[in-house]
Amino acid sequence: MTAVYFNSWLEEYKTPFGAILVNDFVSFKIKVEDDYVTGVTLVVANDAGLRHTIPMENYGTNIYAFDYFFNEGKGVYFYYFELHYLDANNAQYKRYYGAITGGGAGRLVDHIDEIQTYQITCYEKTEVTPNWYREGVFYQIFPDRFYNGNETNVVNNPKPNTFIYGNQHDNPMYIKDENGDISRWDFFGGNFKGIKEKIPYLKELGITGIYFNPIFEARSNHRYDTSDYLTIDPILGTEQEFAALLQELHQHDIHVILDGVFSHVGRNSIYFNYDGAYGKTNGAYRNIHSRYYPWFTFTRYPEEYRSWWGVKDLPEINKDNSEFQQFIYGNTGVLQKWNAFGVDGWRLDVADELPDEFIAGIRQNLDQFEDKVLLGEVWEDASNKISYGKRRQYILGNHLHGVMNYPLREQALAFLTAGCLPEVIARHFTTLQENYPRDIFYNSFNNIGTHDTERILTQLNGDTRKLALAFGLLHLFPGVPCIYYGDEAGLTGGKDPENRKFFPWDQIDQNCYEACHKWITLRKDNPVIAKGEFLLLYTQRVLGVLRYDAEDFVLVFFNPSNGIQVITIEEIQTLRPLPITKEQLKAIIGRSNTIQESGTLTFSGKLFD
Repeated sequence: MTAVYFNSWLEEYKTPFGAILVNDFVSFKIKVEDDYVTGVTLVVANDAGLRHTIPMENYGTNIYAFDYFFNEGKGVYFYYFELHYLDANNAQYKRYYGAITGGGAGRLVDHIDEIQTYQITCYEKTEVTPNWYREGVFYQIFPDRFYNGNETNVVNNPKPNTFIYGNQHDNPMYIKDENGDISRWDFFGGNFKGIKEKIPYLKELGITGIYFNPIFEARSNHRYDTSDYLTIDPILGTEQEFAALLQELHQHDIHVILDGVFSHVGRNSIYFNYDGAYGKTNGAYRNIHSRYYPWFTFTRYPEEYRSWWGVKDLPEINKDNSEFQQFIYGNTGVLQKWNAFGVDGWRLDVADELPDEFIAGIRQNLDQFEDKVLLGEVWEDASNKISYGKRRQYILGNHLHGVMNYPLREQALAFLTAGCLPEVIARHFTTLQENYPRDIFYNSFNNIGTHDTERILTQLNGDTRKLALAFGLLHLFPGVPCIYYGDEAGLTGGKDPENRKFFPWDQIDQNCYEACHKWITLRKDNPVIAKGEFLLLYTQRVLGVLRYDAEDFVLVFFNPSNGIQVITIEEIQTLRPLPITKEQLKAIIGRSNTIQESGTLTFSGKLFD
């Protein structure tokens, strides 16, 4: 150990571990074994300009300590240590101790501009979600591509100037004009009746929740270009059919989360009405006096307007407009209508584009109902995310219950394909565990693939053994697993639109299906996976995931390599203390310490037997 040492992951140096509630104390202790150090100062700061410098206490030992009271509001706080020196010539100088990357053990530097600060997340409210969510296994359905429940596969209400695939095995493609814009949208014709018909399949797989990509009226097949928030897209079915589907799903204990796309609408929507489909004088584009005109930002009316990422087909909404806010989450708004139908939650598309106050308004609406969940699309660490120059409030209380866990997908792929060392994965997720409030961490919406990413099997180069490992990581990590439709069937595909093929009902890869089903079953049979504590173990080549509580445990070792790996107890390391001794761990593993190439070892039982 170096002459100066602090580790934010060990409670002998910082208590408690992780995020804290407003008005909680945090105990900091730093070890200094250097005779030239005359004192240590704790420096705590935040984005609002707060900066406290506190002399730490020392009582003749090598430990400097201070208990800091976080009573100045929610937010992300940053801290480091100043060490004061007196050299042999009685000259005073400072050095600085801060983080290396994320949390854990840090390093000593000579200059303040070299410092990387540690982070503490201070939140105002725990975000407890209902058991149906926390204990669930979700399935993401891209409605057009799942199943057509009509006789002879007839498509409901085909849209003008579109094309319908002649065969469900056709690969999706875009027809674009000379400007690169999509000129004709393509459809397979999946619908609500089809989803209803496939409920037995979902039940057999072990699914308890569905996340639907948008279902409201739109021109495209993906429906992120909303035409009318209050109308079901007729190609999917009717409101009555949607209500019947919801009822049937609920009868089978399957809950439903809808996609809320409130950052932008379609250019050809009832609100913008670029092409006049909703009347020649209706909509913001066609009438400066339209009630919808203030919803948009025109720089030169009507042709130049703010759009989502510059995509002209997606005019951006001014979310600060009070009328739009009431339209979405007011007493007679969009959320009120569909919540009354019985939907169980919402996933907010591009949450970065939604002001914190707007998200808070949505949350207040959902809180009127019992047991509804609000999730957000955030691709990074949501605790310290900055968007549009502002530190976001996503997970500090009364905003989101949880966020999509894209870091899990990113790290899983790095581990399975790029030879990323298990220790790197462990450090990344221990940092995330430290930065998130515990309930937020456990509310994460886990994924290894979505409609916005290449298919996981394609990114694994078609290796179904590694796909099985990816499914294992998806179901074992804290959070709620969500399977992208068809991943369990062996669907492949690159970037959009290739990742949105029709479900291969007559060509399901049984190896992929069984691999997915195996992990769902393990999770279902071991409640400790959904609720228990979390610790990552690692060797040079192997990653172990331990889920445990006071009585039970599940421990799985993952070998992503193409060679056999043998685990020895002496090799196993952790970033935080093991809840058991190495001798107990050795008793658990016993002689079953050999992992085949691209394989796993699983142990479960009573932790302290």
